[in-house]
Amino acid sequence: MRTLFIGDVHGCAEELDALLAVCGWQPGDRVVLMGDLVAKGPDSAGVLARARERGLLAVRGNHDEHVLRWHQGYVKPGKKLKPQHQQVLDTLKPEDWAYLASLPLYLRLPDFNAIVVHAGMVPGVPVEEQSREHLLNLRSITRDGTPSKRVDGGEPWASHWRGPELILFGHDAMRGIQRHPHALGLDSGCVYGGRLTAYALPEGRFYSVPARRAYMDATL
Repeated sequence: MRTLFIGDVHGCAEELDALLAVCGWQPGDRVVLMGDLVAKGPDSAGVLARARERGLLAVRGNHDEHVLRWHQGYVKPGKKLKPQHQQVLDTLKPEDWAYLASLPLYLRLPDFNAIVVHAGMVPGVPVEEQSREHLLNLRSITRDGTPSKRVDGGEPWASHWRGPELILFGHDAMRGIQRHPHALGLDSGCVYGGRLTAYALPEGRFYSVPARRAYMDATL
């Protein structure tokens, strides 16, 4: 089965449409979104509607998790919601929330010996034993081997992943496209004015489209 893996969409519904067209997407193709379907971009509800209507697969991202926790009432007293997340809460329908809540933290694709996660995996640890925090937020491994969610916290975790599975992930827009022997990072910063990127298997080809504009400052 032809499979398209797509980096963080972040509410960029028009760019998602454009990318699927560039990839030559057909209803028989399997599409896997890398998480962070919502927030920061202009049309989170549109992204989720497309995902539901077209039967797209996805893993949960940290921003998906954040708005779900607010929607479900799991928030600390006195904590305020950022406008980018409030916009999501104000526009999603019940079926959108049901779709977001159904998203797993990882997907195994045995036909490609691949695992899809949003952020990262601690090298040497099976995916079933990875912590929720690392699957949603990991970016780096420090010099002493400590996992870190910071870009400047060390080296990319994926550079330390030795397989045997191929890991496909998003989340790390600052580093952009990452190509390691056993891991591929596909967040190319569309919502910040970069590009939306897909990787197709079994052909092993990258596709991308430019953002219509920068929807958010990358430093925020």
